[in-house]
Amino acid sequence: MPLIPASGTGRFWARSAKIIRFARQGCTNRPFYHIVVMERRKDQYQPVIEQVGTFDPIPNEHNEKLVSFNFERVRFWLGNGAHLSTPVAELLGIAGLLPVHPRTYMTAWRNRQETAKLAEIDAAKKDPENSTD
Repeated sequence: MPLIPASGTGRFWARSAKIIRFARQGCTNRPFYHIVVMERRKDQYQPVIEQVGTFDPIPNEHNEKLVSFNFERVRFWLGNGAHLSTPVAELLGIAGLLPVHPRTYMTAWRNRQETAKLAEIDAAKKDPENSTD
């Protein structure tokens, strides 16, 4: 049985490449992610070096996705040359530690386009005489 990510007892080599990435926890249809530092290898089931945050992607009753970071430790690992996965880079950009990731801008643009299209469809349903079809 692997160690839980919060234990931080994974062995690591000082000069090898590190990455800050998600480690999926939770159960079927209810994901929960630990933001962890680990060796940058293809083996995703290796022990983690340290847990530096959490992310709950399912909105709660206030329609919030909960994220927590230990910014001191994230800065420490980035200063020591750790790489970032794209989803973690997006979250750190939204949190204000890094510049906003370009994928975040593209996602927001797509959401605005979809909202405008849905509003246009609703307007056509309410007033079928003035539709431009």
